[in-house]
Parts: sequence; structure tokens; C-alpha cells
Amino acid sequence: MDDNTGTPVTVLGLGLMGQALAGAFLKAGHPTTVWNRTAGKADRLVAEGARSAPTVGDAVGPGSLTVICVTDYRAVRETLGAADVELDGTTLINLTSGDSGQARETARWAEARGARYLDGAVMAVPSTIGTPDAVILQSGARADFDAHEPALGALGTVTYLGADHGLASLYDVAGLAMMWSVLNAWLQGTALLRTAGVDAAAYAPFARQIAAGVAEWLPGYAEQIDRGSFPAEVSALETDVRAMAHLIEESEAAGVNAELPRLLKAMADRAVAAGHGKEQYPVLIEEFGKPGARRPTPSAGMRHHP
Repeated sequence: MDDNTGTPVTVLGLGLMGQALAGAFLKAGHPTTVWNRTAGKADRLVAEGARSAPTVGDAVGPGSLTVICVTDYRAVRETLGAADVELDGTTLINLTSGDSGQARETARWAEARGARYLDGAVMAVPSTIGTPDAVILQSGARADFDAHEPALGALGTVTYLGADHGLASLYDVAGLAMMWSVLNAWLQGTALLRTAGVDAAAYAPFARQIAAGVAEWLPGYAEQIDRGSFPAEVSALETDVRAMAHLIEESEAAGVNAELPRLLKAMADRAVAAGHGKEQYPVLIEEFGKPGARRPTPSAGMRHHP
């Protein structure tokens, strides 16, 4: 995956994800230095060729490429703020989970200390790191990303989002919203079918087909949202509201929790009351969106690097 195997890399934080990141760098041929508060977690990586640094200051040097993946952004500041750590001239790749405000604040903090800073998110489980299935999101200065793209390619499919350091975190939580929504919808349907003796395994292939079909609608619906125009090409919202009522009634009759469909219908009812009943489902973006929210520029987008 990575042609630039001579780049030395430091990995700070050796939880399950940190160990996977360091292992992928080693496998790709990068001289890899590791550090963890509990030094014993480095033993396997040292056996594979990594160097274990006794302190963060020893691990991070001028001109170094340092990847940090720790518990939270507070731990990032505590780790890199130690008295013996010199950040001037380093490049920090932060793959710690957090929110967009923390990402922007940490970028300012790191840059004030002379570091170049990219914020990121790992959209993968540790076992997929080092394969194309691992998506690594990156946001920050394009020049900093371009300089280290070859090394980051050792981790998986690298996706550059833009100069705003908060974008990777925003994409991360947006992905979580999608994940939980799909899973909760599947659980709702599974609970309903179980009342008729249908097991989850029997329903799962049908549910998967439905989810894949709905996913095909997203590009067209996205165009409607970006245009701010929602003609009912497939179904009007007022028709969807009637179907939501059926779902609620069926759930209540079966003794299945109906909180989720009630929430969906309450949002749709508000949109209908506001005069959007003849429009298509994506008009509900107004229920999710902040009033007067800035729309993205047409040039906004992602750059993928397999």
C-alpha cells in the first residue's frame, strides 16, 4: 500500500487500536517507535521490530511524524504537554475520538507549540487496520496531508476531507448516527417479527436488502437537500405519515416498544403542519437542521486514497 517505507513513525498510545496502527506501520516497513503509559503493552510490537521509548519526549523528536491514539482529547494534551516533549517541527496525526470543537481547539494548541497538526478518525475495527477496508479520515492543511499521505496509506484507505480540523470528527459522529439508526430500525422490525415466531436470522437478509435499497436513494435525496427543493417524485410526506401510524399501531398491538416510530411520526407531523405534506421525505432536514445553517459550497467533498 505504501511506497514510502523509509519514513520513521512514532505511535503514542497502545490500546487495541494503537497496537493495530503501530503493527500496520511495521508491516509496511516503517521504522516505528512506540510509547504507552503501561510499557508492557509494547512487548509484542518490540518483538516485531518496534523501538519502545521510555518517555514521550524520547519518542517525539524534531521533524518526526507522530500518530497519537489515546482515550480522549484531554489525554492528548496531557501526553503531549509533558515538560520533556518538544513539539516544534513535528507533525502530529491525532486519531483520538472526540468532537469537532475539541479537534479545532487541539489544533490551535498544537500549532501554538510549533507543530503541524492533522486531526483524524478511524472508521474501522482494529482487525482491519492495514487493509483497504479501514477508512482513515483526515482533516487539516492540505500541504501537511500531502506530505504524509504515503505513510498514512499503510493504515488503510485514507480520505482527505478539507482544511477544517473539525471535519474528521463531524464525519465520524455522522457515521455513528447512521450506524445506530440503521441498527435500531432493524431491531424494531426484528422485535415485531419475533411476535409471529420469525427469528432474527430469517429477517436479516430481507432487512439487508431493504437497507441497501434505501441507500440507493441517498444521492438523489442529497441533491434535493442541496437545492432546497423537495418535489414528491416517489412519495409525499403525508403518505409516509400514514404508514408511520400503521407501524406505531402494529407495534403497540404486538406489545413492542413504539418510542422510535412515535418520534419519527412526531417530526413528520411537525413538517406536515408547517405545510410540507406534499413534498418528499428529505424535507425533514428542516427538523434536523439548525435554522439558517450554512450550506456547503459546491466544491466541498472528499478525496480518497486507497
